[in-house]
Amino acid sequence: MLRSVILAAARSSRLERLVATAPISRDVVRRFVAGTTAADALRVTRALVDDGLTVSLDHLGEDTHSPADAARAREEYVALLAAAAEAGLTPAVEASLKLSALGLRLDEQLAADHAAAVCAAAVAAGTTVTLDMEDHTTTDATCEILTKLRQDFPATGVALQAYLRRTEADCRDLAGAGARVRLCKGAYAEPESVAYQSKLEVDRSFVRCLNVLMSGNGYPMLATHDPRLVAIGEDRAKWFDRTADQFEFQMLYGVRPAEQLRLAAEGYAVRVYVPYGTQWYPYLMRRLAERPANLAFFARAIQSRG
Repeated sequence: MLRSVILAAARSSRLERLVATAPISRDVVRRFVAGTTAADALRVTRALVDDGLTVSLDHLGEDTHSPADAARAREEYVALLAAAAEAGLTPAVEASLKLSALGLRLDEQLAADHAAAVCAAAVAAGTTVTLDMEDHTTTDATCEILTKLRQDFPATGVALQAYLRRTEADCRDLAGAGARVRLCKGAYAEPESVAYQSKLEVDRSFVRCLNVLMSGNGYPMLATHDPRLVAIGEDRAKWFDRTADQFEFQMLYGVRPAEQLRLAAEGYAVRVYVPYGTQWYPYLMRRLAERPANLAFFARAIQSRG
């Protein structure tokens, strides 16, 4: 119930204005969003890379309403990747890309063409792209575009969401050599017909999917802050004889930074998902909805960066 309320609030422009103008909210936003510009994102990225972490940069914004908006999103990423390369931050930095920001809901081919342009810019910058996954209505289109992109850009990755009932099968399809899969729990309001609803069911699905990816020939990217799932990831890596360069952990900027550094110090690859841009409100609300207990976490986060 609370999760549904939070996700509904993500669509409220009135609440967004209220949150944006509250001093305490600005502290939270600064904690979990790098800033509004590419320069802000690269400044944060430099600090993370200097700490031995890698980064996935996400320009916030989705569900563009016009081809012009989709083109602007493409050009933002092209410029961002060039700037990251010029700053010497690649290949430690990759781009995280929502296809709806590139016009997926307007025209699938338009989004695919824009995504290819971003992938080409990533190759020129010495890095790659991971496609974010959105609500379940876009899953088939995202996987189809991924297949096309990998023909020319084989290092292109994709996120899969463990709360979807289909994801274990998708993991089996994508666990082949060269595949890069970011496994996360999922952050959208989905019907029971397509998604597990309880935390226990989602966690069990995450572990099943993790086992599929770890036993395959691809490159698993385990996106979780759950200490128990992190420990299971460490255990499965040992069980399947994966070395530190054969998988990675991923966590959100501002969430469990001490744990990020601990894992990196133990030799694991740790990638931090760093969002930036003016469209921070829906992102922040989805992070709360992933786990409503995060409401208390976000409040405590203002007091401590641990």
